Amino acid sequence: MSGRHTGAVAVDPSPQVSAREPWFRRALGGAAFPLLAAAGLAAFWLFPNDLGLMTRIAATALYVLSLDLVLGFGGIATLGYAAMFGTGAYAAGIAAVHLVSDPLVLLAVGGLAGGLVALVTGALILHARGLTLLMLTIAVVQIVQEVVNKARDLTGGSDGLSGIEPSPLFGLFRFDMFGRTSYLFALAVLLVGFLVARRIVRSPFGLACRGVKEDPLRVAALGGSPRRYLVTLYAVAGVFAGVAGALTAVTSGIVGLDSVSFSWSAEALVMLVLGGAGRLVGAIIGTVAFMTIHHIMAAIDPFHWMLFIGLFLMGTVLFLPGGIASLADRFIKGNRA
Repeated sequence: MSGRHTGAVAVDPSPQVSAREPWFRRALGGAAFPLLAAAGLAAFWLFPNDLGLMTRIAATALYVLSLDLVLGFGGIATLGYAAMFGTGAYAAGIAAVHLVSDPLVLLAVGGLAGGLVALVTGALILHARGLTLLMLTIAVVQIVQEVVNKARDLTGGSDGLSGIEPSPLFGLFRFDMFGRTSYLFALAVLLVGFLVARRIVRSPFGLACRGVKEDPLRVAALGGSPRRYLVTLYAVAGVFAGVAGALTAVTSGIVGLDSVSFSWSAEALVMLVLGGAGRLVGAIIGTVAFMTIHHIMAAIDPFHWMLFIGLFLMGTVLFLPGGIASLADRFIKGNRA
């Protein structure tokens, strides 16, 4: 065993941080929430004509944040993570059409659906590792997509599920065509999700999951169950992904098959890599960067925008292997030198 490990839960506060965490990272961690809240509110006033785009960014950021819990902190590689997002979106959409319309209840329905799918599939596939695990995650999302497509009476099949009309939030704030309520609601859910996720990764359970990522044999030798930790983390992250899917359904009023597609899983992974895995805030930064560039470049050249995304991703991986979020570390280290 490597001498640098001291126990299953005595793990670094983040994959890149030593046990004696530098002061600037502690400061950045504490400032992340107010900075995100301030940036989100500033965007509301600065870009009133782009509230629809920003609402999608906020919901997607929560989805990518949940993937960071799985990959960045648990080390679970997946290319089928859209299964939980899409399940949450469809569950909330079906509930909105046939049962309830309260937006908070719909988020709970989506979260429960996403968490349940993650728990069941995680218990089945997390026996595997490496390429086998990747193939199994792809199989899961393909199965979920096929089930959704065949259940046309409930999901609308390839036409999508429409007619989702949430009731006013708290009985006061209607989801109007301008998107003001939708954006502020999505921003609030994202901020709450960020706080809860940060609490999870700093808890003994979160530290144990990082221990499994770093050295599962040592965790097992100390009496822990690496697989149990990972399945639990996968289920918890599935709840986040399901809430993100439900949030998308509530704010957009429609759910399509693309929400349970392999490409949506791959795009989430790209966003996480761009921002920086294992940081939480990196998931949000990567989502904002990817979707903003996508929006601008698709407007300029709708046929070749993926080329720009590819070049941006290559440049980030080559020159910022820690993601865009690592720029703050480099800047502060440079000032201290």
